[in-house]
Amino acid sequence: MRHAASYLFAAAALTAACSRSAPRPPPIKADGSSTVYPISEAVAEEWKKVHPTQVTVGISGTGGGFKRFCARETDISDASRPIKKTEVDLCAKNGVEYVELPLAFDGIAVVVHPKNAWVDRLTTSELKTMWEPAAQGRVKRWSDVRKGWPEKELRLFGAGVDSGTYDYFTEAIIHEERASRGDFTSSEDDNVLVSGVAGDELALGFFGLAYYEHNRDKLKVVPIDDDKADNGAGPISPSATTVRDGTYQPLSRPIFIYVSKRSLERADVAEFVQFYLREGQKKLIAEVGYIPLPERAYPLLAARVDRRVTGSLFQGKGSQVGVSIEAMLERQQGAGR
Repeated sequence: MRHAASYLFAAAALTAACSRSAPRPPPIKADGSSTVYPISEAVAEEWKKVHPTQVTVGISGTGGGFKRFCARETDISDASRPIKKTEVDLCAKNGVEYVELPLAFDGIAVVVHPKNAWVDRLTTSELKTMWEPAAQGRVKRWSDVRKGWPEKELRLFGAGVDSGTYDYFTEAIIHEERASRGDFTSSEDDNVLVSGVAGDELALGFFGLAYYEHNRDKLKVVPIDDDKADNGAGPISPSATTVRDGTYQPLSRPIFIYVSKRSLERADVAEFVQFYLREGQKKLIAEVGYIPLPERAYPLLAARVDRRVTGSLFQGKGSQVGVSIEAMLERQQGAGR
């Protein structure tokens, strides 16, 4: 018995020593856009099936994510718009270089409650009437937006001010990023906005198309007529097809991850990013409701990671309206020369 006990004790000691000599690697930290979150979370779930390194994914909004990323608190920043100058400057101040990776395209869906019988379309001018700063205290009822609509309270739900979706929506509709009325229910978590509109017959809200696709039974999507474009297209509903072919304008935009060059020195981070691009291209981006780039785009992105090509293709200008998938590819190919 003494020999057996000694053997078990020695085996336990050896196991403990091995555990101490091979500590668990630190987690790979991602944070940022709630729009990109479903993709990053899906990739992280696939990754953990075959890799020991944990991946944590947060939702602090695109702006909040960049604040953490530029402070060296995270390895990857999820973003629903390109990095802007204040963030470029903050990263530079802290010595953070990054590889910018456009992942996919997304549409911003404008939605109302399913029992809303009067809204069957909206123009971009009407959206501006609802959301511009001058609307606060003045546009209070649906009848203030279009004659003939009911004299009932207009209740608005939208992305929080740290969200890239908020930045893009205001640029596309108000023509000035971060300019809007302030008296609306806001959240960086799109699920909160879904619940708000789904529970209020007088509500209207906007958020990423994937969140509408996953909640079709609770929401009614509104076709948008870009009446400022003068292209005669009329109202267009957001879908994978209309985002891919560029007809759903001006509410289609690319989405991104930004990866710290310093973090890429870790083999597991570099492997995870390549896994992200590979698995995302194969199935996960489309599965969670986004529009993948053409297949030829992803080898270009993988090469940017391998070569540690830093900086932004968007010159730190933040939200840019009307960027097509083909334009994205041309920018990537140009940067790779």
